Amino acid sequence: MSFTVHIYYTGTNGNAKKFAEEMVTSGTVNAIRAEEGNEQYEYFFPMDDNETVMLVDRWKNQQALDIHHKSEMMKIIVELRKKYKLHMRVEKFIDFVEK
Repeated sequence: MSFTVHIYYTGTNGNAKKFAEEMVTSGTVNAIRAEEGNEQYEYFFPMDDNETVMLVDRWKNQQALDIHHKSEMMKIIVELRKKYKLHMRVEKFIDFVEK
C-alpha cells in the first residue's frame, strides 16, 4: 500500500529554498528517486510563505521508507537541515482502496 509524506521545511532568510536547491544540485534528490520503492520526491514552494518548502515524498510501502531512513541520503539530509537551520513539520497520507 503506497503512502505519501508531506514534509514542510521552514527557516529564515531563504534557507529553506537554499536547502532544496542544494539537495537537487548535490545529486541527493536523484539518488533518493532511484531508491527501491520511491515513487515521488519533489519540492514545492507555497505562494504565501517564502520561508517554507514542501517536499512530497511518496513510497511504495513502509519497508522502503524504513530502508531509506537508514541510508546515506538521510545523513546528508540531516546535515543540510542543520546547515540551513530548518524546522520540520510532517504529514503522512495512506492510500485507501475500498473493496
